[in-house]
Amino acid sequence: MTRPVTTLFMLMSVDGKISTGAADELDVDKDFPHISGVKEGLHQYYEIEQTTDLWSLNSGRVQAKMGVNEREIPAKTPVTFVIIDNQHLTEHGIRYFCALAKQFILVTMNHNHPAFSIREPNLHIIYQEKLDLAAMLGRLKSEYGCERVTIQTGGTLNGLFLREKLFDYVDIVVAPVLVGGKDTATLIDGKSLYESSQLTELGVLELESVTPLEASYIRLRYKVIS
Repeated sequence: MTRPVTTLFMLMSVDGKISTGAADELDVDKDFPHISGVKEGLHQYYEIEQTTDLWSLNSGRVQAKMGVNEREIPAKTPVTFVIIDNQHLTEHGIRYFCALAKQFILVTMNHNHPAFSIREPNLHIIYQEKLDLAAMLGRLKSEYGCERVTIQTGGTLNGLFLREKLFDYVDIVVAPVLVGGKDTATLIDGKSLYESSQLTELGVLELESVTPLEASYIRLRYKVIS
């Protein structure tokens, strides 16, 4: 394979929502810890997250929602972070990831991104005129030695990965809550299908395991077969 093995790893509600609402200030990481019946089992998701790949791919928007542009500079971890971002990460956010990551790879289509003004030995920038996920993954393997990567992007980027057949595994922790709202981000957003000829773009899954967790949480693991 000319790209890394990919796993979509996410926390979602029973109705497939990956956020608690349509506004950026609403977020499961911020809100679930305060909801009775949900907070009690939330720790399991973060414990499982610690066992995922040492390469983590996310988006600047998601990370900005989580507050990396304001957080204190963290201690170093063994994880390599790949962040797709055009405008959400500030200079502080870039330095945050440089401090946190073994290697920090920024993927951007913005030639004026603040990362270009930063000189850190573990900062690498992949510039693309137009986002090309397949080419990006190919470079992660050929230039940086990435063999496996865990993807935790938002619904729109997840939709692009799906349509381009770039998911190999799906690993979902389901929280015992219904969120609702047609504008609230779901596991897979992006363009809808309108013609039967587009059904080849669907991701067909084979169940590998179902694990009941504490406090009515469950974990679902699938292999993508087409």
